[in-house]
Amino acid sequence: MKILHILKSEPDESISRIIHEHESAHEVIVLNLCNKENIDYDFIIDLFENCDKIIAW
Repeated sequence: MKILHILKSEPDESISRIIHEHESAHEVIVLNLCNKENIDYDFIIDLFENCDKIIAW
């Protein structure tokens, strides 16, 4: 399963642990939107279409 984690701020320890746990069993992509400059929206839409699960933090 492909899981996309979208970070709106820097992850705290519990979020980092969850992401790490997912990485042990699934393909994980982390999209960090903390720096809102130069966001490639076409790339984000492609990620949405190609991932099985999306989690926003």
